[in-house]
Amino acid sequence: MRVLVISDTHIHNAGKELPTILKKEAKKSDCCIHAGDFISYEVFKAISAWTKTYGVCGNMDDTEVKEKLPSKEIIKLGEIKLGLIHGQAAPSDLIYYINKKFSKNLEEIDIFVFGHSHAPMDKEINGKFYFNPGSPTDKVFTPYCSYGILEIDGKEISRRIVKIE
Repeated sequence: MRVLVISDTHIHNAGKELPTILKKEAKKSDCCIHAGDFISYEVFKAISAWTKTYGVCGNMDDTEVKEKLPSKEIIKLGEIKLGLIHGQAAPSDLIYYINKKFSKNLEEIDIFVFGHSHAPMDKEINGKFYFNPGSPTDKVFTPYCSYGILEIDGKEISRRIVKIE
């Protein structure tokens, strides 16, 4: 199973467009996971037109996004369970924040996908993966824009951060 992972698109209705590479990647993927800060629900609908899309709301999302999408979700993809959350915490506190928000389900989750910091991260801590794809549209805290790709085969998860040139 191939999964496109994005976060922090920060696009308003009349704002900038999603990078064309995301549409190409979405069409090659089984689904897309967006870790919040769409800003507008129109962005969720646009991505959903390309592939099955899961998403959570972020701290910058408008009221419509916050009404239609959960703040966190556990998604079963093949044999793995993915914890999806935006991650409204300081970058140094994100792992603690995520673990606290999923404390009741911590043992069953294989990988946590989150955003908020715009900084890509791929870490394994105590047998759990923590994956932040960065932002495909905003490099405010990093020198490049990025997205992620997950390849799931049984209980195996390969993870990749892709820089947008």
